Amino acid sequence: MSFAVHIQIQQAYALNESRLRRAAETVLKQLRADSRSQVTLVITDDASLRDLNLAYRQVASETDVLSFPAGPTAVDKHNNGAYLGDVLIAYPYAKRAAERRNLNVENTICMLAVHGLLHLLGHDHDSVTAKQAMWKEQARALASIGIDPAIVDEYGGE
Repeated sequence: MSFAVHIQIQQAYALNESRLRRAAETVLKQLRADSRSQVTLVITDDASLRDLNLAYRQVASETDVLSFPAGPTAVDKHNNGAYLGDVLIAYPYAKRAAERRNLNVENTICMLAVHGLLHLLGHDHDSVTAKQAMWKEQARALASIGIDPAIVDEYGGE
C-alpha cells in the first residue's frame, strides 16, 4: 500500500509520528481505501478546534477531534487516489482528558486519529446501528496497532 498520510504537528507536542501514521494507514487498509488515497492529520491547539467547531458545526465549545472531508465524494473509499480530507486533533484537550482518566496520551491521540479517519471514510455514530458499525471498525483498527479497544469506552469523549 502506498497511502499518503501527511502529518502536521503545529507545536512541540510529544508524539511518535510513525505510530500516528501507522494508525491512519491501518484504517485506510482495513476499509480497503484506494491505495493512493491521501489524508492529513493535524495536531493543533484547543483554540483552533474551538473556532472550527463554531464555524463549521455551530457548536461554541472546545472539542478533541474534527474531520473535514475534501468534498462530497471523499467518503468513497474507492476514490482513485483522491485526497480524502483532514483530521484535526486538539492535543491539549485530548491530553487533559486522557490524564483525567489515567490513559496513555499517545494511545488517546492515535484513537482519535482512527475515529476521525473513520468519519472521513463514511462512518458516523448518529444512530445505534451506525455507532455499532463504527465502534466495531474502531476496535478492530485499535487492536491491530496494539491499543486496547477499551480505551474508547474509558475515554468516553468529552
